[in-house]
Amino acid sequence: MEKGDLKILNKGEEEEMELQGYRLCRWRLALVGFGVLCTGGFLLLLLYWMPEWCVKSTCTRTTARDAKVVLLRSTDEFRRWFLARVRVMLAPGSNPFHSLETQTTSPSSAPSLSSHSCTFSNSASPPLANGHTPHPSDGIPAQELIARFSDYQPTQIRYFTFHSTKYYWDDEMQNFKFLTGLEDLQVSCSSIHSEHSAGLSRNLQEYRRLFFGVNEIAVKVPSVFKLLIKEVLNPFYIFQLFSVILWSVDEYYYYAVAIVFMSVISIATSLYTIKKQYIMLHDMVATHSIVRVSICRANNDIEEILSTDLVPGDVMVIPSNGTIMPCDAVLVSGTCIVNESMLTGESVPVTKTNLPNPAPEQQGEVNSAYNTEEHKRHTLFCGTNVIQTRFYTSELVKAVVVRTGFSTAKGQLVRNILYPKPTDFKLYRDAYRFLLCLVAVAGIGFIYSIVLSIMNKVPAKRIIIKSLDIITITVPPALPAAMTAGIVYAQRRLKHIGIFCISPQRINICGQINLVCFDKTGTLTEDGLDLWGVQRVENGSFHLSEENAYKENLVKTQFVACMATCHSLTKIDGQLSGDPLDLKMFEATGWILEEATEEETSLHNQIMPTVVQPPKQLLPPEANLSAEQDMELYELSPAYEIGIVRQFPFSSAHQRMSVVARLLGEKRMDAYMKGAPEVVASLCKKETVPEDFAEVLECYTKQGFRVIALAHRRLEAKLSWHKVQNISRDHIETNMEFLGLVIMQNKLKAETPGVLQDLHKANIRTVMVTGDNMLTAISVARDCGMIPPKDTVIIADAILPHDGQAAKITWRYADKPSKTTQLEEINISLEDVNPLEEPKPQEMYHFAMNGKSFAVISEHFPDMLQKLVLHGTVFARMAPDQKTQLIETLQGVDYFVGMCGDGANDCGALKRAHGGISLSELEASVASPFTSRTPNISCVPSLIREGRAALITSFCVFKFMALYSIIQYISVTLLYSIPSNLGDLQFLFIDIAIILVIVFTMSLNPAWKELVSRRPPSGLISGPLLFSVLTQILICLGFQTITFLWVRQQPWYTVWTPLTDVCNLTSHLNKTDLNDTEMDDHNIQNFENTSLFYVSCFQYLIVAVVFSKGKPFRQPSYKNWPFVVFTVGLYCFLVFIMFFPVQSIDELLEIVCVPFIWRVNLFLIILVNAAVSVLVETIVLDIVLRKLVFSRDKQSNSGDTPAAPTLQGGVDVRVYKFLLCCLRKKTPKARYMHLAQELSVDPDWPPKPTTTTEAKPHTQNGSSHQIAINS
Repeated sequence: MEKGDLKILNKGEEEEMELQGYRLCRWRLALVGFGVLCTGGFLLLLLYWMPEWCVKSTCTRTTARDAKVVLLRSTDEFRRWFLARVRVMLAPGSNPFHSLETQTTSPSSAPSLSSHSCTFSNSASPPLANGHTPHPSDGIPAQELIARFSDYQPTQIRYFTFHSTKYYWDDEMQNFKFLTGLEDLQVSCSSIHSEHSAGLSRNLQEYRRLFFGVNEIAVKVPSVFKLLIKEVLNPFYIFQLFSVILWSVDEYYYYAVAIVFMSVISIATSLYTIKKQYIMLHDMVATHSIVRVSICRANNDIEEILSTDLVPGDVMVIPSNGTIMPCDAVLVSGTCIVNESMLTGESVPVTKTNLPNPAPEQQGEVNSAYNTEEHKRHTLFCGTNVIQTRFYTSELVKAVVVRTGFSTAKGQLVRNILYPKPTDFKLYRDAYRFLLCLVAVAGIGFIYSIVLSIMNKVPAKRIIIKSLDIITITVPPALPAAMTAGIVYAQRRLKHIGIFCISPQRINICGQINLVCFDKTGTLTEDGLDLWGVQRVENGSFHLSEENAYKENLVKTQFVACMATCHSLTKIDGQLSGDPLDLKMFEATGWILEEATEEETSLHNQIMPTVVQPPKQLLPPEANLSAEQDMELYELSPAYEIGIVRQFPFSSAHQRMSVVARLLGEKRMDAYMKGAPEVVASLCKKETVPEDFAEVLECYTKQGFRVIALAHRRLEAKLSWHKVQNISRDHIETNMEFLGLVIMQNKLKAETPGVLQDLHKANIRTVMVTGDNMLTAISVARDCGMIPPKDTVIIADAILPHDGQAAKITWRYADKPSKTTQLEEINISLEDVNPLEEPKPQEMYHFAMNGKSFAVISEHFPDMLQKLVLHGTVFARMAPDQKTQLIETLQGVDYFVGMCGDGANDCGALKRAHGGISLSELEASVASPFTSRTPNISCVPSLIREGRAALITSFCVFKFMALYSIIQYISVTLLYSIPSNLGDLQFLFIDIAIILVIVFTMSLNPAWKELVSRRPPSGLISGPLLFSVLTQILICLGFQTITFLWVRQQPWYTVWTPLTDVCNLTSHLNKTDLNDTEMDDHNIQNFENTSLFYVSCFQYLIVAVVFSKGKPFRQPSYKNWPFVVFTVGLYCFLVFIMFFPVQSIDELLEIVCVPFIWRVNLFLIILVNAAVSVLVETIVLDIVLRKLVFSRDKQSNSGDTPAAPTLQGGVDVRVYKFLLCCLRKKTPKARYMHLAQELSVDPDWPPKPTTTTEAKPHTQNGSSHQIAINS
């Protein structure tokens, strides 16, 4: 048996995990049970919180194959532990894709498929007594199915469920793996048509359901009881329960009741919020998730079943009136119009065509393995709305089910919401460290109180209570609620300005953002495109540009025919709908689109084509005829109509779309194509492409226009309608004739330049990530101010290895700036190491690259990629997954990244960024932490400002709560020495009337009105914050100690008893009142207690005012009127009861009367304390130390963009570099700053124009790629 049997699950994927096998050990289990009894159940709680301890303490290691329990650990930065129980299932076969008729009587001799097929047999499985209990949702029980196939020996299959996914043991892989669906077979497109389009028998369907389960995305709403138990078992509430029990034993009933009351409210609020979120998600998922569907059986029968019974391989009939897709399925016949807003964020109808079925002679690249991503234009995704279908009469619109349940696209989205990654932020890590420090302080107090109590011969019960009580004082139970207050208020303010948040913890992280990525179309620019003009080509040369194509002389040209036919528009409820670009282009022609009705289609044995025709006023006038002749010849006169016979939809991979069309009356068909100019030109005959094509295209793209190229080809006469339906697009899209360019204008949104300027002023980098053309993107970046006019843009063109040559990067300038830039000088900002105040220099160069180059550099130049993103500003032609990869790369060099997109292809990037803001309110934005109702980027600075305000509020609250616990700890520790303590109602007054009121009002400061260049610190463990907290602790300790010692030196001081009269009140009191006064068992009433109570109460208010900072991240505290009102009110109340004692209040708070002169002295102590606290915090910390000692710390947190300073006239570069080396003794914490330092002294950076960088193979020592630079 392999003891070190460690398996990797989901290798290379986002959910990669380490897996270890364990089996239960009875003697360990008995030992743990005994420990649970001895600790009163606390050990059980500890094992509940720590799953790895639970498994390791009750189980022994074994191989993954024989495991009863698996221990999982994520391989990401969070390294979280999970445990899952391995179950055993009986099935009549070992592989879901085997045919039951081919199963043999031995599971070990089950027929094997190709090398990629999976076998889940396990002849050495444990007996069924410990095995699988069929779940009601598992469909037909395994035993019932086995009974039907009693001739076959049942196979035991081992599996476990984790995060709504079943993992099955695979003997071939010797590991657990999950089943996705039909893609696991790596089926080719032709085999889907030939082998999987007939449907499944009922038995085979039920057999597969054993493995794939019910086709349902089940979001179970937990019962209130379950949620309550889970919430109450939180360590924070367990600590509160411990505190309440302790206070009750010590007869601190009021405070115990108050804490219980607060906890009940907190738990009730939390339960309501969690339950509401579950219900919302359940309702969103459950909508149309269970429907009745028609499927084809293997014997060609049509049967109606519930969608929950679908399995991969079923053939589903898509109804003509549309449906909500209950699974992922690939179209094998017919066409569908689909609204994919649930997935893409765009409510633009998309045309889905049937999967190509290449003929045997066309096998090869065309007949590649089916993949949902590559063949998404043929795939109907779960949750999307099929609006209408187009079909043959003899053949229904059919789709083969490829994925079901949580494996579908919608299922993956729901899983990401149900099981999100934890938010990793330095603030929270530091908060836990700080709490550990408080626990350490509490430990010192614990030991101190025990020693002191023993010396004072205090009873054992009293020693235990007093010692444990000091722990509850040092670690404040109200800390988490207090920390959340600022975030809740920020969330409310964001909602007020139209920004909705589904992940409140991210608000704090947004305060750290120092780089924002923007999508271009619909985000920086307007969503719609306007036709600027057209430029036709004839005989291999360009005509002059024309404003529009709505002209009589152009109506019958191939150019206009291409504009009118090459699109995926459709009519829904009489309205043209489809891609905005297609819509604008078609509307510019003025043509009319007509679609066949269902009645017309049913009269033919083929799909009636969509027909387009020009308006009659544009057609040349017919010959003059008499009225009678006109009526007779009307039916015979050939109308100018073009029928669209077949569409090859737009594909981002191909960057083009094409159609096959036929002019009414013509025998031969025409192919029309439109797409990215470079791609279209490459597919055209060279002689038809103008020689100045590149120059003309560059001229338009530099001006920021969106350019579309058109092309045409006359097809061979032998191509019939039926042949066209099965022909590959590669056969059509070749040897085209170049027709010309359509120039579309994409205007900047009015708010864009101003917002980007505000971000630049705040030293927040801006990056463009778009799917558009590179030069267009660079032009837009210049227009909106992302790239200053004088800055140079260096384009990185990367080429994959070919013909034995290594991968290369060619460097070239996008355009030549009017003034030559001295790139040889130091080009990286030194602000992170230079303590001198200097104006921020401008960036001198920017890198730009397309998605293809990004992929090559990521694979072959990984070290170079980090250097490029340091100055990368434009990333064009980026696929959705590349956008996500870019976000990860930027985060890898320690940027805090924001992402703003319209939700179309940005879902992954929005989710991965520290702060993702979707400008779309559609369902796709459920994956984005923030959604803005304002459809422009003005929401970005607002979010960052609120994030900074919430972050500073969290710091203020944490510092205040830390000081509150320490001040109370000091008071109690001093009083323990006499021995005494604070009274129950004194604790209550401090904790409720002062602390909670102050905490919940000091968090109300709104954000500062503008973004400043300084960033708040990211963690509590920083110089200024530690200095602030420690100095205030020392100040409070000093003044409390002075008060405690000074009061004992007063001439009137004596040990207080009920008969003590230092205020000469005897004449006003009745003798019987004094005799009736009970003795104070706990020695609460004494002069030390009263003095420390007054001083400490004022200290809470002093530190609250001192820590409640305003500018530059929050509005000043005097504008926070609730805070001002309550603070001033508490000051007045405390001064009043100190100088004008009220007997009822004194008795309630257990305060004793002290001479007037001592009250004056106390007031002077408080005034001096306040003055010293304010002086240290504002003058010493904010002005002196922050500028001198902490300046480097401040700059390392400022998020300044690496930029290029110009060296002033007479400064010697060598001297500058020497100073740089002297200042660079401390390496910056942020990786991007460290890179900036390295590049600042690299003479070969940035790369010079017209040079090439080659990748060299890995050296033996495993070092990174070597770079060779060739001119």
